[in-house]
Amino acid sequence: MKILVIGSGGREHCLVWKLAQSPLAEKIYCAPGNGGTGLAAQNVDIAAADIEGLLDFALQEGVDLTVVGPEAPLVAGIVDKFENKGLKIFGPGQELSRLEGSKVFTKNVLKKYGIPTADFEVFNSPGEAKRYVAAKRAPIVVKADGLAAGKGVIVCPSIEEANQAVDLIMAEKKFGKAGDRIVVEDCLAGEEASILIFTDGDAIVPLVSAQDHKPAYDGDTGPNTGGMGAYAPAPLVDNELLNTVVRDIFQPLIAGLKKESKAYKGMLYAGLMIKDNQPYVLEFNVRFGDPEIQAILPKLKSDLVEVMLKTIDSKLNEVILEWDERFCLCVVLASGGYPGSYEKGKEITGLEELKNMEDIFVFHAGTKLEQRLVTSGGRVLNIAGVGKTIKEARNRVYKAIEKVHFEKMHYRKDIGSKALTKLPL
Repeated sequence: MKILVIGSGGREHCLVWKLAQSPLAEKIYCAPGNGGTGLAAQNVDIAAADIEGLLDFALQEGVDLTVVGPEAPLVAGIVDKFENKGLKIFGPGQELSRLEGSKVFTKNVLKKYGIPTADFEVFNSPGEAKRYVAAKRAPIVVKADGLAAGKGVIVCPSIEEANQAVDLIMAEKKFGKAGDRIVVEDCLAGEEASILIFTDGDAIVPLVSAQDHKPAYDGDTGPNTGGMGAYAPAPLVDNELLNTVVRDIFQPLIAGLKKESKAYKGMLYAGLMIKDNQPYVLEFNVRFGDPEIQAILPKLKSDLVEVMLKTIDSKLNEVILEWDERFCLCVVLASGGYPGSYEKGKEITGLEELKNMEDIFVFHAGTKLEQRLVTSGGRVLNIAGVGKTIKEARNRVYKAIEKVHFEKMHYRKDIGSKALTKLPL
């Protein structure tokens, strides 16, 4: 089979790496790819947002399966356009991609199907939002409605900061049109976890749980990012809690959509807050999580191409996933200044030393191969490793990171520390 992976981040390199292991994969393309995807795929100079260009390429090259990495093409309707031309593509259509593309849509769906989430209100003007905020207690959460690269959610410890967040999103247009509407919701206390599922609109097959680390700095401090690291499975999510998540969140959603003749096909990611062992939905993503999937896929023994095809063909009930029982932990190496402004073009060294390290995986994100490998994004590299315990995986990864260098490189040094409090070392 010829396979096209769309995107240029660490998630896409990880997908290329895993898909290439399938005996069904004869040729893999990645558009536009990065300095690492070219190791297992042919990079194609077409932007992820160029849907017509991607469609033309897939038709010309006879691509048998397209896998969409980032959310923006899904929200823009790439699946509908590919399917209209008879092409197999993994992901939901444009209408249900609003589960990520619009927080207002998602909150209303959750309310409609009785799925647990924080109490909320939707606002179209800053004045109305501020009056609501004044009547609430802090902390409180302010969210831009649309896509904001994972940075449109602001947790506000005080009413003053909530008002500032409202202005930042709605008046200053920090996230552009994504901030034309906002959701203001209660701040749930607890611990976050990520649960991802394959679904064909009927059957539900969960992946192992993961825990992401959104804030930029150690101790969950600093601004939110696209994710600074993850580990899987999350000790917080035992089998009983996973069953609760499937029963109380995914099943009502998928069944409710099916009753409305809206079959959700693809990957669905629930960002959850766990409070008193009960899950509440913070957000949905309609694609593989980044960097969660970089901590999940190294554990997957099953053929990913086969699972995706079964999902597309509504045969997911035939799938039972097989897993490596060990833990996997991933740490993101970021450019200086990220998630704010940062410089590009910094030479990356030391990766050669990681090639012979046991159970270490390197997934490129913001890299570019010129005459040398240089930085080209905010999140630059993902260093992942597996071990019998979280501690072993963690030590392995941080030992590997010591060998990697680029100017102003920064990363969190506490990925996995929460898990160490819940598990024997």
